[in-house]
Amino acid sequence: MPALRVLTQGDLNRALLARQFLLDRSSLSLVRTLEGIGGLQTQYAPSGYVGLWSRLRNFRREALTTALERRQVIQGTLLRSTIHMVSAADYPLFLAAVKQARQEWWRRTRKEFGTIDMEAAIVVFQEHLSGGPRRATELKELLSAHGYPAIAWNGIAQWVDLVRIPPSGTWDQRRADLYGLAETWVGAKQATEAAGLEHVIRRYLAGFGPAALREIADWAGIPHASLLPALSRIRLRRFRDEQGRELLDLPRAPLPDAATRAPVRFLPTWDATLLVHARRTQILPEQYRPLVFNTRTPHSKPTFLVDGAVAGSWRYEGGRILIEPFEPLPRRVRTEVDEEAQRLAAFHAG
Repeated sequence: MPALRVLTQGDLNRALLARQFLLDRSSLSLVRTLEGIGGLQTQYAPSGYVGLWSRLRNFRREALTTALERRQVIQGTLLRSTIHMVSAADYPLFLAAVKQARQEWWRRTRKEFGTIDMEAAIVVFQEHLSGGPRRATELKELLSAHGYPAIAWNGIAQWVDLVRIPPSGTWDQRRADLYGLAETWVGAKQATEAAGLEHVIRRYLAGFGPAALREIADWAGIPHASLLPALSRIRLRRFRDEQGRELLDLPRAPLPDAATRAPVRFLPTWDATLLVHARRTQILPEQYRPLVFNTRTPHSKPTFLVDGAVAGSWRYEGGRILIEPFEPLPRRVRTEVDEEAQRLAAFHAG
């Protein structure tokens, strides 16, 4: 058997950037682009809009809001038990992959939850939502009126499939507090856990690969052992990193040269490229990680990339994008950053 090709950190960095459309913006449709990058984490609703602006050619804010209203894009609690925007086709598959793991984690870490009559709570919840979307405050009051403790609200979403209903959770109404039943909003699309787990692997490798199995599991928020049976059903190619660890990938997925030029790009809060599952690519240099993720900034900081790596943070204020480099920028680089910042400011202004 021939030796596996060794991929350098630079190779992995450029592969991730290419697959996330951060080398060249996507010319695909909004939905196809969202599927290609594995969805977008949207704990803060505008993150999805900024994330797509950096990845999609000629993106306009109303395009995502319209896609949410038309149910082409669904916003719900999925990967890592966090809010994500994904395509309507991806939603039931992602949900099937993570649902059991989420329930097991909740039972294991919330001991007091075990005393709650979950079946009765589910019936109450579903009956109330069958009449249409409801605000979070109303749903919490409903549970309280039926004698359920406050923790029931945090846990019931692990058993009842809820989605955020626009216009909540959009650029103009950022608080995602209007809930509906997924079976009503998305449709009764069923997927098996096996199909969901296989889909998770394919989506991760298409958007973030090549990668190790544990990185796929970390991204999805599920035990890595649960992915092992699905691997046997997928045709994969294999590499090694510079430490000799095996990496998995899809056939014909892009692998640009490590010397490929990477333009300046702006990323929103909680962009998945910066999370620990993608650590080996060093898109977020380790010395800067505490500056982006720390207890003082619980939502993380929006960042900008120079040559494929985080070089600073940014914020929108007074009609301008204000830049905070982590190190001094060369004049030529600063010019490129400022030009992209002006384009992002125009996007914010609408």
